Amino acid sequence: MNFIDQAKISIYAGNGGDGKVSFRHEKSNSRGGPDGGDGGDGGNVIFEASNNVSSLSYFRYSKTLRAESGQHGSSKRMHGKSGNDLVVKVPVGTEARDEKGIVVADMTEIGQTVVLAVGGKGGFGNSHFVSSRRQAPNFAEKGEPGDSKEITLELKMLADIGLVGLPNAGKSTLIRAISNAKPKVADYPFTTLEPSVGVVDVDQNTSLLVADIPGLIEGAAEGKGLGHDFLRHIERTAIIMHVIDAYDEDVAKSYEIIRKELRAYSTQLIKRSQIVVLNKTESMDEQSKKQLVADLKKVVKPKTTPIVAISAKSKEGIRDLVFIASKTNIRALSVKSKKEKPKIHEYTLNIADSAWQISQIAPDAFRVDGAQIERFAIRTNFSNDQAQARLLDILRKRGVMHALVRANIKPGDVIDIAGKGKITY
Repeated sequence: MNFIDQAKISIYAGNGGDGKVSFRHEKSNSRGGPDGGDGGDGGNVIFEASNNVSSLSYFRYSKTLRAESGQHGSSKRMHGKSGNDLVVKVPVGTEARDEKGIVVADMTEIGQTVVLAVGGKGGFGNSHFVSSRRQAPNFAEKGEPGDSKEITLELKMLADIGLVGLPNAGKSTLIRAISNAKPKVADYPFTTLEPSVGVVDVDQNTSLLVADIPGLIEGAAEGKGLGHDFLRHIERTAIIMHVIDAYDEDVAKSYEIIRKELRAYSTQLIKRSQIVVLNKTESMDEQSKKQLVADLKKVVKPKTTPIVAISAKSKEGIRDLVFIASKTNIRALSVKSKKEKPKIHEYTLNIADSAWQISQIAPDAFRVDGAQIERFAIRTNFSNDQAQARLLDILRKRGVMHALVRANIKPGDVIDIAGKGKITY
């Protein structure tokens, strides 16, 4: 089975390059001076929705994605080369969730791009820190590590209409009859092992996208049968088309079984616009068809739902069904456009958060935490006294050192900077 609609992957943005500690050594300039260049930024991991990719099969063997890291700075103020972004093409309809299950990307349009992991910033070289007070800085910043996370991908097909029904109801034959899709057709259950999508031409200016979902059985929402893994594809369809075998022992019961499974999977599914199709009626007389339609009307909700008797095999009633589907889709899209689009969270580094807090972790030790404080700590070489002095300057400017004094810090006490390094006060 080549169709892959779920994948768990690890993504790593590129690390930023380290800044360079360097001094000029030129015969014509005996005084020299700092000339260390900055490190390059790490590359981002970017997802792009593409119509040329049909499944998530690429991630079957590529479960780890890494963008390129930035190069270190060089002497003569040479900036390190930034790492290339890693652009990964995914099918339209791909949804990405983080470790907490939050949707961080919803790829619904061709060409849409989302940055899922942000590359680390390159560190400044020592030439960056020259000032009237510090004319020969002997330190440079380290590059920041790139963003990393575990992502779960799910492919949810984007279709106007989703065909659902019990095994062997004739869904594959129907989608072949109304569209350009060519799924496998046979006279035994479960011939459809993966969703099929076809384009239905209503007229010269109108077309519909129809998805054939593998046959469901009772208990599918709890994991029974083949349909459970594909129920997610119905979530994005505007219309649910129930396909029922006219020769089922009880057509009303067949409808109720499928509706029950849709409700068990998601209560939102049973609120979708729907069309009920009574299939395989080519050998029935008109009275028998009317009786079956009447039986269905007793259980179909809402009562305004169209019930259409057709034969996908002989194509009897197919054109009427297509026009009914088109009108139903127009109404469904009109209702959908009035609803507020759900907010999608996209990952960015929270570099604007200047909040910080201090805590006493031992009689002679304090800890300082905060988003920006942590970023400065990551970039600091704690084995270099000048680099530590610069970090203390940053803490003073942000009021951290004043707060530590108010917390009764004493000379010789240790300051833990966001768990990234320690400085003696």
